Amino acid sequence: MAYDLPEDAISETFLASTGPGGQNVNKVATACQLRVDVFALGLPIYAFRKLKELAGTKMTVAGELVVTARSHRTREANREEARERVSALIEKALVREVRRIKTKPSKAAKARRVDSKKGRGEIKKARGKVQLD
Repeated sequence: MAYDLPEDAISETFLASTGPGGQNVNKVATACQLRVDVFALGLPIYAFRKLKELAGTKMTVAGELVVTARSHRTREANREEARERVSALIEKALVREVRRIKTKPSKAAKARRVDSKKGRGEIKKARGKVQLD
C-alpha cells in the first residue's frame, strides 16, 4: 500500500544528471528533484516528528522534503522512483511505535543476582598467590 501524495503538495523540477552516460547526460535534464510540502500533507504530530528524524538532511527548515532521483535514463522513471521513495518514507513515519512498558526485577531475582556475584567473587579470591607460612 503506497501513500497517495496530493498533487498540490508536490513540486518537481528536472536537472541535468551526473556521472557516466555520454552526451545523453550533457543534453537531457533527466534527474528529478521532488519537493513535498510536509505541512500540506496534514500528518499527525507523531508521524511528522518521525518523518523529520527519518529524513534528516532531506528535510528543510521550511518543512519541505527534498528527494532527488537520478539513477535512470528517463524522466518518467526518475519521477516514479522519487515519488516511490517519498511515499515509502511517509509510510514508515506513519507506523506508530509500541510504547514500552517498564518492568522491574523481583526481590528474588535481585537476591539471585547478588548471590551469583558473591559466588564469582569467592572463586576469584581463591585464585590468589599461594602463601607458605
